[in-house]
Amino acid sequence: MADENSVYIGKKGVMSYVLAVVTQFNSGAKEVVVKARGKSISRAVDVAEIVKNKFLNDVKVKDIQIMTEELQNKEGTSSNVSAIAITLAKE
Repeated sequence: MADENSVYIGKKGVMSYVLAVVTQFNSGAKEVVVKARGKSISRAVDVAEIVKNKFLNDVKVKDIQIMTEELQNKEGTSSNVSAIAITLAKE
């Protein structure tokens, strides 16, 4: 999966990520991956649901991957953070 078809969810409002996903589909992408970590996971689910229910009715959830990523902080200690990747595909 090409990285340019990924939308990384952060702290912005949900609609800005929805717009990013819709823009990618409108510019010809067949698949877009919505990725998030930690507390942003619920926002990623919201983005995927809004895109497929309100904006692009021909988009379906193709795959959902959940994983644990190990992050290093500035002090050098590591912590485990949950992550999700939701693959949306145009039919």
